[in-house]
Amino acid sequence: MNNILFTHSYHLRFDPKQWAIGQPYPPLGTIYAAALMREHGYNVSLYDVMFVQDPQAVSVQLDQHRPDFFVIYDDGFNYLTKMCLTNMREAAFTMCKLAKERGCTVIVSSSDATDHYAEYLAQGADFVIIGEGEQTLLELTERIKAGHTDFAAIKGLAYKADGKPVTTPGRAVMRDLDILPLPAWDLVDMDRYKETWLKSAGYFSINMSTTRGCPFKCNWCAKPIYGNRYNSRSPQHVVGEMKLLKEKYQVEHIWFCDDIFGLKPGWVKEFSRILEEEDLHIKFKIQSRADLLVEEGLVQALASAACDNVWIGAESGSQKILDAMDKGTTIAQIHESTRLMKQYGVKPSFFIQFGYPGETREDILLTINMINELLPHQIGISVSYPLPGTVFYENVKAELQKKTNWTDSDEMALMFRNTFPPAFYKQLHAYVHQNYHKHLAKHNIRQLLRNPFRLSMARLKAACSVVYYAPLTFIEKQKLNRLEKATA
Repeated sequence: MNNILFTHSYHLRFDPKQWAIGQPYPPLGTIYAAALMREHGYNVSLYDVMFVQDPQAVSVQLDQHRPDFFVIYDDGFNYLTKMCLTNMREAAFTMCKLAKERGCTVIVSSSDATDHYAEYLAQGADFVIIGEGEQTLLELTERIKAGHTDFAAIKGLAYKADGKPVTTPGRAVMRDLDILPLPAWDLVDMDRYKETWLKSAGYFSINMSTTRGCPFKCNWCAKPIYGNRYNSRSPQHVVGEMKLLKEKYQVEHIWFCDDIFGLKPGWVKEFSRILEEEDLHIKFKIQSRADLLVEEGLVQALASAACDNVWIGAESGSQKILDAMDKGTTIAQIHESTRLMKQYGVKPSFFIQFGYPGETREDILLTINMINELLPHQIGISVSYPLPGTVFYENVKAELQKKTNWTDSDEMALMFRNTFPPAFYKQLHAYVHQNYHKHLAKHNIRQLLRNPFRLSMARLKAACSVVYYAPLTFIEKQKLNRLEKATA
């Protein structure tokens, strides 16, 4: 029993919004696990379903590889998998059943399976890994190979005993991340990802992780895999992987998909220094927090390291809402961090969240005004999404309907009662985006008037887009007003 077929459940074609964007990232968590198992002598293969149209197609792979273990190991670094989209859950169920029919030992590791392990066990999974998966997977397969049938001593596991789901105590997360082998990038069809990226964006981006976990306690944020502990790879280890990706796959851009990049004191400065020593220049984007980026030295180090874009969870322009979220940041910090990033040539981007309980029309206007004033490079708008295991989920659980997960990432459905009905928030999403682009166009007009000698085709095009966005914003605002009046 030495053959493992790895896969994951994220079928890009089942998420129309992301398919249209055309900027997929390989299943990083999956190839981390595959690398570890290969290092311990297992024969591993990867069936990457990112571009697959039908989960039934796994049958061909199962028949071809005839694996002893079939492992659905979702990428715990990607927010799209953390959302537990029902399209992907159903795909996972289908693959579980097909593998079970062929006599495989079926193991699942994902955020969704952690939250719904009983359902996965009922759909054909023999084991569900709870939390960080690599060490649990290795211990589990070794015990099965040795012929044992008692798994109670393995931490971080769910399985059936006497026909009923049981769980074992949780496993502590790994502290020394440098001991893990680098992800098994050779198992990925990098040419397919590169082709897709070049077509949609004109450059090739790949995903990397430097940390696991997040110590902050935003009450709507679920952390089923890595928890509140924060552990980091060394800067030297990270730069080594960057060099490999550039030399072997000609990577031009990196998304560091950590929840919080460079939180460890001095880490970013050391990272920047090593990149300079190695003469390695690759643009990258990260996720961080406004309260961390008010430190000028940190922003300067990020800029020196070639950080191109920083996404921060701005969430709201209302301090009342930020406090209700236990966000731990202030509106002043959002303003100051945005100013510093722009000063050093780093693009600030905002995650915005509407629909948090208690949010009023006035709070929404404060958020819109903040966006219009600060004009981030990009905005990502969502409505509050209750995930199991969070304080927020417990607070709204009684108001949830039967539907507790989105089908795909573009659904934008508000799944609990709030100030306005779900249709209002869907329309708010459309209006805020058009309004944001209108204000960007106005900003470019002002820049051209102040300095006409810096005219470029890109800036002229951006300024002229006001002709498109101004009337569209007006139309979307009228729709929003009608929905608001209907609610009143």
